[in-house]
Amino acid sequence: MLKLYFHPLASFCHKALIALYESGVPFEPIVVDLMDETSSAAFRAVWPMARMPVLRDEARDCTVAESTIVIEYLDAHYPGPTRFVPADSDRAWQARMWDRFYDHYVQEPMQKIVTDRLRPAGRDDSFGVEQAKAQLQEAYGVIEREMATKTWAIGDDFTLADCAAAPALFYGNTVVPFGATHKALPAYLDRLMARPSFARVLAEAQPYFRLFPMESKPQIGGPGAATKP
Repeated sequence: MLKLYFHPLASFCHKALIALYESGVPFEPIVVDLMDETSSAAFRAVWPMARMPVLRDEARDCTVAESTIVIEYLDAHYPGPTRFVPADSDRAWQARMWDRFYDHYVQEPMQKIVTDRLRPAGRDDSFGVEQAKAQLQEAYGVIEREMATKTWAIGDDFTLADCAAAPALFYGNTVVPFGATHKALPAYLDRLMARPSFARVLAEAQPYFRLFPMESKPQIGGPGAATKP
């Protein structure tokens, strides 16, 4: 009854997939190829903005767009063993705040850098890329301090914020690698990559990594993977 429209390489799709795998709810994965006219048209019929991921719930006749909203929808209507937004109001806003942090300050600058690498020669935005790199480095510093005493983004429980952090940090580290002084940050990414839900996402994405303009190829699995070139 649930269908997820996504692409296996897309970081925001990874975020939603992590939540689906954590919850254990059955769903039909529908890979969207926006370069294919038939695939693109079918997706636009579901969501005209054509931005992934999108969850279609046939049983409730609901179309749910945007990764954060997809995860909150699952929490509300298809709850599993992982509670993505804590019931406690203070912990709930913390989960949402760090979700926004990883989307805005890690995902977005990472995607700016990646998009620039895909532009035709002579149409790059070197100034914008330098700004994005600076923002990533600033975000890394914040995360390094925050994760020095935490297991997961808001403490001991895996939440919405960790769903956001996993693909953001994974891809961020491939375009602007963590610095030698970072200790807590790569250790956190290692824990995320060892989490079965994200490990499954990465395994499914691995055949597509050749299409991603990375600074360095990622190491999947094993301790210290986040720090390996």
